[in-house]
Parts: sequence; structure tokens; C-alpha cells
Amino acid sequence: MRQPVEETSRDAILVEDAHVRRMMGFEILEPLPARSVPYDRVDPFILVHEARFRLSELQDVDTRHPHRGFDNLWYILQGSASTGHSTGPGGSIEHARLPEGALLALRTGRGAWHAEAIGEEQRAEGLGDTEWRSVLFWVNLARKDKQAAPSAQVLLPAQIPVRHEGDAVVRVLVGEGSLVRLGTPVLILDVELPAGGQVNTPVPAGFQGFAYVLEGEAAFGANRRSARPAQLVLLGPGEEFAVTDAAPGTRFLLMTGQPYGEVPVFNGPYVD
Repeated sequence: MRQPVEETSRDAILVEDAHVRRMMGFEILEPLPARSVPYDRVDPFILVHEARFRLSELQDVDTRHPHRGFDNLWYILQGSASTGHSTGPGGSIEHARLPEGALLALRTGRGAWHAEAIGEEQRAEGLGDTEWRSVLFWVNLARKDKQAAPSAQVLLPAQIPVRHEGDAVVRVLVGEGSLVRLGTPVLILDVELPAGGQVNTPVPAGFQGFAYVLEGEAAFGANRRSARPAQLVLLGPGEEFAVTDAAPGTRFLLMTGQPYGEVPVFNGPYVD
């Protein structure tokens, strides 16, 4: 039986499809920026991309590109990929191998190169035709921190805290128990309901953000708005977020944080 939703539970005030855009010649899903949601409603979150392809398709693609002024988080949903970023001594390339379930947190700060030679090691090992799926998201830095030295941190799956809430398995990518710290208090969760059902997740009252649906379908928020994969669900105010009537296998990312209240300057891969 579905439990009653408390008055402090947040509504889902908007559900919007991700739009498709081309990056490096490939079609990816871009739920954020969203057409109907101004930045001040999702501050400190700037961008979310979901990509799915075979690493062999990147054989002749120069994937390296620069960034500045934000925290760049990359979460691997399926497959494994090697990559590199210019966070070593003197801006040298540090290499990382990201298995399924790993999280790369790259502070771009005053500037860093990112996504060096994605999947090169896997292709050399004959694994290039393995399907690879990931979600990348940008979280703003305060203007006072935008000149910070770039740095990178990799969390392997075993380093990501896992807990059970209601019918859900919750992986804490950023938040209580996570080793990743961003420039503002943030809660980023990978929430999966293997058998369906419901989950109520506490969210600090001052946080704002959204859910992004990866699999399945469920009723989101106290007002029970239906959402399915590749849809963004904007959260209203409150102290918890309820998801009910979830189909088996439903999975979503919950991204909420304390807003900076600053107006960033967007310039392609740079956020000043």
C-alpha cells in the first residue's frame, strides 16, 4: 500500500524531455540546460549530458577538449573507459580507467583539458565494441573559486557509499559519506528500485535541483507526476522528495544543491 506523502514533500513542478544535440559528431541527450527552466531554478547545476555508444566509434576522434570554472563530474553507467586530464604536475596528463559504476570528479578551476583519448586502452585490448554509457554533469564554482588549481579525483564503485531507503538502493555520489566535496553543499544520488515500489529521500530545505530518469517509469513528487527515461523532473520546495508507483527497474539520478545566487557567464566550455 502506498504510504501517505507528508506536507513537507516536494512537488514535481515540471517534467521535460531531454533534447538531442550533436557533440564530436555523435548524438547525445542534453536534459540540462532545459528549454523551460532558467538557470536560477537549478543553480548550482549547469549542464547534464547522457551519452551511449561503442568505444570503437571514437577510434579516429580527438576527444580532448578544455574547460574552466566548474566541477565536471562523469559517472559511468555501463561499460568501462580509459581517459586522461591535465591535472598532473605542470599540466601533464593524468590517466584514469573508469569501470562501470565509477565517478570522476574533475575541478576545472582556472582551466584543464578533459576527456583525453577516451577508450584508447579498451580498443587496444579488443574491447572497443563494448557498449558504453555515461552521464556527465557540470556543477558551478563560486566566482571566488574559479581560479583554483585544477584537480581530479576518481571514486571506484567500492568507494561509493550504498544505502537502502524504502524500496530503493541508493548510491551516494556526492553527499553524506562520499569522498567528493564540491564548492557548495550538494546531494547527488543514483537511486534504483529493482522491484519497483517507492522511496522518500530527505533533501535539505535550502537545496534546489531535479531528477533525471535513466530507466523505468514512476510518479515523481507529492503531486505524482509521471516521468520516464530521458526526462528531467524539476523539484519544488520542501524537505523530502517522494517517488511512488515505480515500475521494476526504475532508476534515476537525483541532483540537488545549495544555490550560489551568482549569475555565471557562459562561454561554450568555459563558465566564468
